[in-house]
Amino acid sequence: MSTDSGGRVAFATAAFWVLLTGTVFAATDTMVPTQNYGNYCGNANVCQTDNRDLTYYMDSGGTYELELIDRDFVRTAVSSDYGPTDLVISYDSSPSFSGSAETDHIWQEGSTGIASDAVGMAWCDDSVSGWSCDQHYIRIRGNGYYTSSTTCHEMGHGVGLVHGTQAYPQRSNADVAAMGCMTTPSASGDLGTNNFNNINATY
Repeated sequence: MSTDSGGRVAFATAAFWVLLTGTVFAATDTMVPTQNYGNYCGNANVCQTDNRDLTYYMDSGGTYELELIDRDFVRTAVSSDYGPTDLVISYDSSPSFSGSAETDHIWQEGSTGIASDAVGMAWCDDSVSGWSCDQHYIRIRGNGYYTSSTTCHEMGHGVGLVHGTQAYPQRSNADVAAMGCMTTPSASGDLGTNNFNNINATY
């Protein structure tokens, strides 16, 4: 159960969101865990961030430093796609990499550890309980691989969003209407209404 911005109560079911005002609209569950994604929160799996107050840092030196243009893609995804959701997002200029209050998302640029057929990845560095993660790393290849759709996609994994075949009901990985920027390969730069609603229902 969740409330929308107007204070109306919504009930989540397997395939629908039902507002007490009588409004019903179809929904696809794209937030871990789903009926088609029943693994556990760990380094190789998608996890939710551990609270709605999300802090992020963009690597500013060394091997994984983001170029200026790539920093702009991250800022745009944060402000345009995820900023309007119920997440409360802020930049952490003095990131924490250990302890109980780690910086939630650490953005990097580089190809280390990324599969040859992928442009980026997000992984949990410190799972805490259930489906929650205290710190995610988000790494995207350099040399033009940072785009609005890829940045939106990888940040989606960092808050718990899955691909179409992992959603419920199961969707094509290319279903832009249901999956927004979580399509594979990323075809849309927008988070999309369905992902927006899933985030708000979770956080």
